[in-house]
Amino acid sequence: MNQNAHPALSEYIDLLLDAICVVDREGRYVYVSASFETIFGYTPQEVLGRRMIELVHPDDRERTLQTANGIMAGNPQFHFENRYLRKDGQVVDIMWSARWSEDHQLRIAVARDITRRKHAEKVQAALYAISEAAHAAEDLQALYRRIHHIIGELLPVSVLSIALVDERSGGMNFAYHDDKTAPAADPPESGLDALCGQIIRSGEGLLLTPGRDPGLPADLRRTARDLVDGHSRSWLGVPLSSGKGSIGALVVQNDDRNAHYTGRDQELLQFVSAQIATAIERKSLIASLQQMALYDSLTGLPNRQLFHDRMRLALARTRRGQMQLSLIFIDLDGFKEVNDSLGHATGDHLLQQVARRLGQCVRAGDTVARFGGDEFVVLLENIAAPENAQMLVAKFREALHRPFELAGKAVSITASFGVAHCPQHGDDEKQLLRHADEAMYLLKKARKERHPPNPVAAGKSAYGN
Repeated sequence: MNQNAHPALSEYIDLLLDAICVVDREGRYVYVSASFETIFGYTPQEVLGRRMIELVHPDDRERTLQTANGIMAGNPQFHFENRYLRKDGQVVDIMWSARWSEDHQLRIAVARDITRRKHAEKVQAALYAISEAAHAAEDLQALYRRIHHIIGELLPVSVLSIALVDERSGGMNFAYHDDKTAPAADPPESGLDALCGQIIRSGEGLLLTPGRDPGLPADLRRTARDLVDGHSRSWLGVPLSSGKGSIGALVVQNDDRNAHYTGRDQELLQFVSAQIATAIERKSLIASLQQMALYDSLTGLPNRQLFHDRMRLALARTRRGQMQLSLIFIDLDGFKEVNDSLGHATGDHLLQQVARRLGQCVRAGDTVARFGGDEFVVLLENIAAPENAQMLVAKFREALHRPFELAGKAVSITASFGVAHCPQHGDDEKQLLRHADEAMYLLKKARKERHPPNPVAAGKSAYGN
């Protein structure tokens, strides 16, 4: 056969969609096929003589070098996966098969671009993880943190913010903001709210990179430039849309000046945003229903049902740890007169202020609940001695003695208190509640017999003692 009648073997190799790479013992390229440029963005002339590891993603370099050493030790490697950085800065996923030629002192490898496959796998995994988080997260903040982690698996994220529309006011607030480059307490960067508002109003995503015109209205162009150009950062935001329309916006920021977000990243984030919006809506609905079921709608305090749940758990802990527990029943004196003379709206306002003052007197682990009407009950767990409850009663009296500003009037009230201690007055819920209620009733009765209610004139009302 005439060998000149056939193209050289290298011309056949250049037809392959996979790239053929040959490196020497020092890891420097001595040959790459034509497909290398398609996959990695570099021409053969640009990489010959360069060390292979320079093109590998920094996070994968150590693992790649370990694998390369194993290949040169005589262990061929098949289907090894790692990431490279293309010439344009984009990350590309590669699957390798490689072996070492001892005769030629060269490592020969075949590189296949699996970026699309890995992308599809990540998206599918993200959608599943978001759906799972909507069911498993304890509350909305836990869901937001989980979403942050999931997005971080898809894209480089230095900052993530979630802005949501308030259904009642129509305004916007940041439900979540996490900046790895600044203290957690720092507010979102100035101007971010304006751009989030633009995303929500338009229902369209927004990609900001240095030197790129995002096509924003004139009043927002300066804001966009300030967010990216001064820091060589990229910024990407997408609307969170549901059947109700845009419920908010999801924003990510990348501070790596060498790897800016792309249109492909925007498509990816937009694709998963619908699932994120659904998860947030579902969790918000559950939180709303839980709030309605377990908390008093007027004062925001735990209601009777939630109090009983906490009481049962507290009693169980008290029995196991041989600790002490106290209950304090509180009933406002003359509250009916407040409603009759100043109106029910004013009475509601008084209850809200009373709840606030009571809550300011207790420890973080204590429970102040509204039992209904003008009755409140306080659960004190793990107290050192019964005297602690009496000290708290004195603190409550002092807090409630200060006049309340209601409907332009200074209104003073008093309250009756009943205290029960566990185990002195019982070791179950019914016994303790009954003892505290009876103690409060006897005190209230005695007080009414001594000092019947008598409103004070001159724009100042006082009820009880």
